[in-house]
Amino acid sequence: MGTVRTAVVIGGGIGGTVAAMALARAGIEATVHEAYPGGADGVGAMLSLAPNGLAALRIVGAEEAVRAVGHPVPGVVMADGAGNRLAEFHGFPGLPATHAMARADLHRALTERALAQGVKIEYGRRLVGAEEGIDGVTAVFSDGGTAHADVLIGADGIRSTVRTLVDPAAPGPEYAGVLGFGGLAADDVAPAGDETPAEPGTTYFAFGSSFIGWWRLPDGQLCWFASLPRTEPLTWTEVQRIPAEQWLARLRERYAGHVPGERLLAHTTPDTLMATGPMERMPSVPHWHRGRLVLVGDAVHAPSSSSGQGASLAVESAVELARCLRDLPDHTAAFGAYERLRRSRVELIGGNAAATNRAKAGQAGPPALPSPEQMFGPVHRHLIDWDARVTADGQ
Repeated sequence: MGTVRTAVVIGGGIGGTVAAMALARAGIEATVHEAYPGGADGVGAMLSLAPNGLAALRIVGAEEAVRAVGHPVPGVVMADGAGNRLAEFHGFPGLPATHAMARADLHRALTERALAQGVKIEYGRRLVGAEEGIDGVTAVFSDGGTAHADVLIGADGIRSTVRTLVDPAAPGPEYAGVLGFGGLAADDVAPAGDETPAEPGTTYFAFGSSFIGWWRLPDGQLCWFASLPRTEPLTWTEVQRIPAEQWLARLRERYAGHVPGERLLAHTTPDTLMATGPMERMPSVPHWHRGRLVLVGDAVHAPSSSSGQGASLAVESAVELARCLRDLPDHTAAFGAYERLRRSRVELIGGNAAATNRAKAGQAGPPALPSPEQMFGPVHRHLIDWDARVTADGQ
């Protein structure tokens, strides 16, 4: 076992909470420090956890709790702007189905599991600095408080403070050229051009002059997500200042003639519309760690929502980091192996998502449609062997 015995985790979201649970399983005591004064109830839109993410959650004992707050959507249908089906996929035998859920529900389920496992979570602890010494690192918070541990893990999101401490010249998030929206349409809508209703358990993606995706919720309503191209980004706060009625009108204008989009938006009311803000991703981050500081999740590899893998990759990285700290002799070796294990995988998925973002923004045509095995196989089949020992070269 390595020499790391304690960790300060900055950020109480998906990556930070799972990291603390994985570290506890590795015999490392971790305390989560969250900047906001409370949990994330009611915050965020819908997301999905793919089979690889669920498999990683199984390692920390959280898979069943997360499945309970979601619903399975194993199927995928790719369509064009007229609603014509171009490709279909119905999941891989032997793998769990992708589960869709509200981000707030996922966050609550993970937090409850972490607390039940004895993880400490402190709220209202906004990081402003970190001081390293020969015996560890001290996190400094805006309230004047501090926390000391062997290592500090930055799981503080796409606008990470820890990333700037690791590397003041680190890149920030990259705007994808679109604003994201979601909403609910009535359960009697048939978005496809052939009047076929949306099948339960299937997510649909329709490309054309614009992009829209949708799936049927357990209550029968259709949950959709769409993009509105915009050259200049708006912050989430700026987007919220514009009334939902205006955004819905702009979306209906944009999707006029796009059969699925036009039908879904025609049956959507302003009270169900949710603006999720600018779609962003992290470009390649040169430095994942420095000294006793290391990054995990969106702080270092946010792939944008187009990947369908943001949450799953954060969970994977949290578990892999814990394995490396468990098996390697010191934090330097562990951080190096962790980066070697993760960088190529997350950057490949992030690059694929960036290509989809360009299609959504109208900067390129619809993405090519490879076979389901090519699209999802290498990503969904990825499994972490918790019992295998990590070597210094990241194997």
